[in-house]
Amino acid sequence: MRMQLPIIRTSSSSSSSEAHPGGRSALTCRYRCGDACFHEVPNTSANPYVGDVIAGALSRRSVMRAAAVVTATAAAGAAVSVAAAPEAQAAPAAGKKPGKPGKPGKGARGLRFTPVAPNTADAVTVPDGYGQNVVIRWGEPILRGAPAFDAEKQTAKAQAGQFGYNCDFLALMPLPGERGRQLLVANHEYTDEVLMFRGYDAANPTREQVEIAWAAHGLSVVVVEEDRRTGKLTAVPRHSLNRRVTATTEFRLTGPAAGSDLLKTSADPTGTKVLGTLNDCAGGTTPWGTTLHGEENFNQYFANSSGTTGARYGLPTGASERKWERFDKRFDLAQEPNEVHRHGYVVELDPYDPDSIPRKHTALGRFKHEGATVRLTDDGRPVVYSGDDERFDYFYKFVGSKRMKKGQSRAAREHNLSLLDEGTLYVARLTGDSPAIEIDGSGKLPSDGEFDGSGEWIPLATATAKGAVSHVEGMTAEEVFVFTRLAGDKVGATKMDRPEDVEPNPHTGKVYVALTNNSRRGTSGNPGVDEANPVIGNKHGAVLELTERWNRADSTRFAWSLFLVAGDPSDPATYFAGFPKDQVSPISCPDNVAFDPYGNLWISTDGNQLGSHDGLFGVATRGERRGELKQFLTVPKGAETCGPIIQDRRVLVAVQHPGELDGASAENPLSAWPDGPGKVNRPAVVAVWRADGCDIGA
Repeated sequence: MRMQLPIIRTSSSSSSSEAHPGGRSALTCRYRCGDACFHEVPNTSANPYVGDVIAGALSRRSVMRAAAVVTATAAAGAAVSVAAAPEAQAAPAAGKKPGKPGKPGKGARGLRFTPVAPNTADAVTVPDGYGQNVVIRWGEPILRGAPAFDAEKQTAKAQAGQFGYNCDFLALMPLPGERGRQLLVANHEYTDEVLMFRGYDAANPTREQVEIAWAAHGLSVVVVEEDRRTGKLTAVPRHSLNRRVTATTEFRLTGPAAGSDLLKTSADPTGTKVLGTLNDCAGGTTPWGTTLHGEENFNQYFANSSGTTGARYGLPTGASERKWERFDKRFDLAQEPNEVHRHGYVVELDPYDPDSIPRKHTALGRFKHEGATVRLTDDGRPVVYSGDDERFDYFYKFVGSKRMKKGQSRAAREHNLSLLDEGTLYVARLTGDSPAIEIDGSGKLPSDGEFDGSGEWIPLATATAKGAVSHVEGMTAEEVFVFTRLAGDKVGATKMDRPEDVEPNPHTGKVYVALTNNSRRGTSGNPGVDEANPVIGNKHGAVLELTERWNRADSTRFAWSLFLVAGDPSDPATYFAGFPKDQVSPISCPDNVAFDPYGNLWISTDGNQLGSHDGLFGVATRGERRGELKQFLTVPKGAETCGPIIQDRRVLVAVQHPGELDGASAENPLSAWPDGPGKVNRPAVVAVWRADGCDIGA
């Protein structure tokens, strides 16, 4: 039976003149997510909240028994087999054993630095004894023939050979045979036209400005070289592996929805080819040597939605902010209603082959992917985690059915590029283990000392080489993979507070989910609090910790706890895994997360609501210092901290949208970073190292 798609209307009006929540400027909301916070919450489903799933308090262990394991079907329409699974191993109750105070100046290994104090300096501020440099800026040439950046003489042709705008996710890949060099891959999430072009008229952009913006989106691949004496990292222009991927680059749609009628357009009647990638936010690297990139707020680029499933994805019914539909009909949904169905996926790029065609994997579902991170099961199958960055939306897991092949032969690489096309897509449902009366919305811990419980991965659809089968009543498999949010609604997934980056700890196997914030939580007409989202009007966010069965990534059951409840440590509503709160840095709005070589979690923030600039923080995840959180750096005015990479001797961050403040423009920059007063602000990648050449925080 085919799903009856709901007809829902949504407003196209922008409210950028209204007061914006927390630390974000109206300019950020306007260009990054299309003023999403001023539109109706897209998820209006009647899913049960975590606190309503159970009657009374249940022990975690009692609900972890008899876990269902969904195995890949042999062909479309085949039944899903179910087997009993052993009890999941619950995470230790961090609140039961508070951390012990440490010696002054000491900390967990990898975090032994003097914390940076909260500040509003117009600079990248790093700890004492550390150095830094700008690795590469927006507009720097990376391809042969590309000119040097000139803010007054920008062209689309030049930008297509230059480093893109608003860098977000970063990856550093090894470069065998070239000592001291690595391959840097960067996402370019979105463009700030008002900060890019002098005299920009938002109501009447020119074709050249639009085409420059198309070229400034996408991905950059650029070789970087280290100075072994200082730790400085610099770009190597015009290297043969350097590459730009833009909003007009050809992509291949793969997996179970490829070729579907839902993906066919007048320009592509096969439903297998699409131009461009939009709003790539976070991402990940794969064990087989590729990079993954999550298409996030893709909805804002399209205009004139008819309303069919549009409200669930936040599609405007009128003109878009950037007016791209005036210059290419694929952005006008009145003319090409299926074009938007070809965006919102996880993109895979082979950075070692500049001629390869990037792929969009439909088997990983279509929603606002904050990112995509991979680990392997014990038998070598890929597992991909991804959050849907929207208030009251879900986080997901994909378990592949094919095993990775080792080696770098052409056959092995081609096989591994297909690993994310077959397997089962799941969505998470969480259950708290405390009585609902103890979750009062204040952030006060329940009587057992922590916010925790159990969870299950609910299967949505399974893709195989012979076809795909839906596990959602009333939806075909193709509909599940294209309208994944609606599938999550139907199976009763747990509505979360903006699940963003999801990362497994390579040392322990535990999975960490950044929940950035949700000012609508518990307010009139919106879902109430529950044990996984326990704060009314949650403006500072949290970090969720998942422990899957024996740390097996293909488990369908898990234990969970809130590892951090962010905010000012002096606020009783905050929680730092039980560590003494007078010994941690304040943190607000966790966004991207990464791990250092010691298993510490590093967190970048987006929209700090404590009066300081956004920053990068490290926190111990185990041992007696578990929960010890220290601020490592802050970014300049109007900027967001993105894409952290923590190596033994170097930290990299992407400084996104510096100067993105209300009233700013190309004529009136409100930040002097990175090139000095009066210069056009340029998003950039920054490297940080210890001045004495020793390991970071060791």
